Amino acid sequence: MLVHWAGMFFEETWLDILARVVVLSAIGIVWVTLVIRLVGLRSLSKMTNFDFVVTVASGSLLAGSVQATEWTAFAQALGALAALFGLQYLIAQLRQQSEAFEDAIQNGPIFLMWDGKFIENALDISRVAKDDVIAKLREANVLDMGQVRAVVLETTGDISVLHGDHLDDDLVDGIERP
Repeated sequence: MLVHWAGMFFEETWLDILARVVVLSAIGIVWVTLVIRLVGLRSLSKMTNFDFVVTVASGSLLAGSVQATEWTAFAQALGALAALFGLQYLIAQLRQQSEAFEDAIQNGPIFLMWDGKFIENALDISRVAKDDVIAKLREANVLDMGQVRAVVLETTGDISVLHGDHLDDDLVDGIERP
């Protein structure tokens, strides 16, 4: 039972704040852990743009739950977390079962470079600067542009650099070639 409108645990402000920090944080972390265990580790991936949004939103909701000043706000944040993870699970199932659904909600990967040459049109469409690609080439320890087989802007927004003497077609299967 609430003793004071501003306190969830205690009438004394500093004691209530301390109790909320400890108790709500613990409950929130346990809740998120439980939901992730039920839905699976994919909950924390960024395989798709939707996965990324869920990851960011879940962090925001967890922070909001810890800052709650009323039980209804706390319960709403935890419920929203469960709903987000549940929706993510449902969408992952639908993506596995329907290629049309997959195509409708997911951007495909795009080549930014092919055989050591930049694809200007792809850079323009994706709004990726050459300097950003060059930075990724350095991160991948590319020493010779002629060794770059492909640079791919992945569906997650990551940039993959494929370099070496040979490129296995299976690695770029399904990506429209320049």
